[in-house]
Amino acid sequence: MTFVQLIDCRTDRFDEMNRLMDTWVEQTKGKRTATHAVVGKDRSDASHFIEIVEFPSYEEAMRNSVLPETDRIFRDMVALCEGMPEFTDLDVVWDEQLNPVVAREFFEEAGQADTEALFERFAVDYVDHNPANPDDLRLEGAREEYEGWRRSFTFAFRVDDQIAQDDRVCTRWTWAGRHTGDFLGIPATRQDAVMTGTTWHRFRDGKICEGWWEYDRAGLMEQLGAFGE
Repeated sequence: MTFVQLIDCRTDRFDEMNRLMDTWVEQTKGKRTATHAVVGKDRSDASHFIEIVEFPSYEEAMRNSVLPETDRIFRDMVALCEGMPEFTDLDVVWDEQLNPVVAREFFEEAGQADTEALFERFAVDYVDHNPANPDDLRLEGAREEYEGWRRSFTFAFRVDDQIAQDDRVCTRWTWAGRHTGDFLGIPATRQDAVMTGTTWHRFRDGKICEGWWEYDRAGLMEQLGAFGE
């Protein structure tokens, strides 16, 4: 079970504290078991900080705590604080990154949902980067392009993998469709086709505000017989 430790402290020497944590990260490279760390500053009290450190498990956290580098850094941290820092140990019982959920829902509903419902997830200033298009598309252009795919194919996406970092989510997907309408001058063939690709989505305030697409369009065209025998 994932384990999180909250370290609550007060200090007027945050710059020194920050340098101290950089030192700990450098000294424990290849040894530490922490996987994620976040430091927050109280908006109503500039001397009040809370550090949140995540570990794969409580046992891994305990292994981290007995590192000699951790012990030295802790003693130096106490010296910078106003009083002894307070520690809260938490077993994580629910953990959901919301941006990946939004990205996954987009792919799971694409091909099924109507355009209005699907694009509710997008910011009004959305920008779409697609090597198949000569220029980047804005929101209305992206909506029109989606509607064009719907006129040409019945299709669905399968999400194969996702990773998230900061405000970005990368989704590796497989698209499967049947060619039911004109596509780039190719009349409907009723041919089934499969295509793989990867999309990066950037989020702002819970909305998708930018997208980068990479996919095997040439492979799709070949399946539709565009290149002949």
